[in-house]
Amino acid sequence: MIDQALSALRDGQFILLYDFDNRERETDFAIRADAVTPAHIRQMRKDGGGLICCAVAHEAAERIGLPFAHDVLETARVGVRDHVIPYDRKNRSSFSLWVNHTSTFTGITDNDRATTINAVADQVQRALAGEETRFFDEFRLPGHVALLRGADGLLSRRCGQTELSLVLAAMAGITPAIVVCEMLDDETGRALEKADAEAYGEAHGIPFLEGREVVTRWHEPTACPGSASPAVR
Repeated sequence: MIDQALSALRDGQFILLYDFDNRERETDFAIRADAVTPAHIRQMRKDGGGLICCAVAHEAAERIGLPFAHDVLETARVGVRDHVIPYDRKNRSSFSLWVNHTSTFTGITDNDRATTINAVADQVQRALAGEETRFFDEFRLPGHVALLRGADGLLSRRCGQTELSLVLAAMAGITPAIVVCEMLDDETGRALEKADAEAYGEAHGIPFLEGREVVTRWHEPTACPGSASPAVR
């Protein structure tokens, strides 16, 4: 299934990415940021329902100058504490800034969010090519697209959806800017069950992939606890 998922990513199509049974236990829509259209935004907000975020590779974030949200609040001296994340006690949140592209109006519409996301992907591509980005001339803060910073070292440092999606981008040979959105359950108010996410994928022709498959293909089977063996639940 991983080869099918990589092919879908290259073609600018959705995949469904489940993390781990011992982590968030969530399935995310994932798609390359430079291929996102308003129709993709609509499908994520209607059929996913979670936050629509854009994961950016560590090196690109460094070159652009994207901070972690936690560091911004620390600098502002608002008394931020290092609260432990229940599903990831060793690492802090990957959240960075929330942005709108300067060409957008409210920033929240399907069209506006697609515009912002496409522009973020362009900034990432330019940054990694060694070109000038002038990121903060192109985007307004605060905005409606949440940016996520991938960990330096990816899965060897952190095992979140951010890192899983960026590893897939690296394997697919595409710009390391991936949009993710959690799938939620309208009935329970919780994350959509894995089996239901798989069924959605089958019904819509979208490849469903588990984090343990990504870790194995990435040749770091011990990077994420509980991911090396399908028997671990």
